[in-house]
Amino acid sequence: MTSTPPPIAPDPDEARRWAEEELSGALYREAEPTPIDRFARGVVDTIASIFAGRVPDSLGPWLAVGAIAVVLALIVVAILIWGRPRLAARSRAPLALFGEDEARSAAELRADAEACADRGAWDEAIVLRVRAIARGLVERTILDPEPGATVHRFAADAARAFPSYRVELTSLARSFDDVRYLRRPGSAEAYAAARTLDAQLAAARAEVLA
Repeated sequence: MTSTPPPIAPDPDEARRWAEEELSGALYREAEPTPIDRFARGVVDTIASIFAGRVPDSLGPWLAVGAIAVVLALIVVAILIWGRPRLAARSRAPLALFGEDEARSAAELRADAEACADRGAWDEAIVLRVRAIARGLVERTILDPEPGATVHRFAADAARAFPSYRVELTSLARSFDDVRYLRRPGSAEAYAAARTLDAQLAAARAEVLA
């Protein structure tokens, strides 16, 4: 039987050289933190130490005040850029309003409704004013109507936000159906009621919806 020779113990210089060669391998290099990792870790540690009150005495108390102010400013900027409700973005996009995709703003719809009323086109004026009311509530991020929602569904949802105007909203939906689907002629009175309700809702404070 052939005996296995005993392992050779390296001298200190040889052992150090072996260790350096081993640690220089690709596996160890990949595991090391990158400069970006070290910078990010340093920023996090600095901010954490500031909020924990562990600021070096040599830097003085004003460093903590300035750093906190910068952090708060960054938080505010982040909220303004990325933290807006998604509804705010929807309010500027084309929106399906009671059978048609509508890209006009509430102000534009109101202006077009007034132009129709000026020439006595009450049917179109009422339809546009109702859409202006709905668009206005979307722009205010009060409502987010589902695609295909009917005017009566809109009126019911709006009444939850403005319970004091439930009767007027129900009447508004009925006027829309009369001129849009039932082919009943609109009137100056019906348009005046829609315009008044539009102004009242614009000035009213909505209740928080659950």
